[in-house]
Amino acid sequence: MTNDQIQENHVTTGATVWLTGLPSAGKTTIAYELAGRLRAGGHRVEVLDGDEIREFISAGLGFSREDRHTNVQRIGFVAELLARNGVMALVPVIAPYTDSRDAVRKRHEENGTPYLEIHVATPVEVCSVRDVKGLYAKQAAGELTGLTGVDDPYEEPETPDLRIESQHQTVQESAASVHALLSERGLA
Repeated sequence: MTNDQIQENHVTTGATVWLTGLPSAGKTTIAYELAGRLRAGGHRVEVLDGDEIREFISAGLGFSREDRHTNVQRIGFVAELLARNGVMALVPVIAPYTDSRDAVRKRHEENGTPYLEIHVATPVEVCSVRDVKGLYAKQAAGELTGLTGVDDPYEEPETPDLRIESQHQTVQESAASVHALLSERGLA
């Protein structure tokens, strides 16, 4: 065995890191930066991107409260499955409702699987300027309704494991703060 194989076999702790926040808050960008750091440390990592999940696992679901809850539960199930099998599951998904996020946390707790909730607390004014997918512009033009944080609710986490204000730091600094929390908890 090479040193790399030994190190890869040695790192077996998985966890779910759920990054919640408004559209264009920086969740996915932070998740991919964090994924690189974790892989460099020998971790197996999967990023469960919300857009990809909607296309492949939650196709057919709309954006009603019930459909959003179902989507979050599906993602939570996959994340927990990966995490309990030694993978760091990074989940940059809005998950706008507290009860949905709490249900995912409870599933992890019941299975003894580490779970961290990271609130990427970027203000809607900053997100609308970033507008990565053009959602805020479409909503402002009347072409889109049900935009989370604008005309559909977003329930901010009251006690996340970490709150990041991405407008005040670089992507690298944001990812480093999540990595530091994982290290502090013995997960990285």
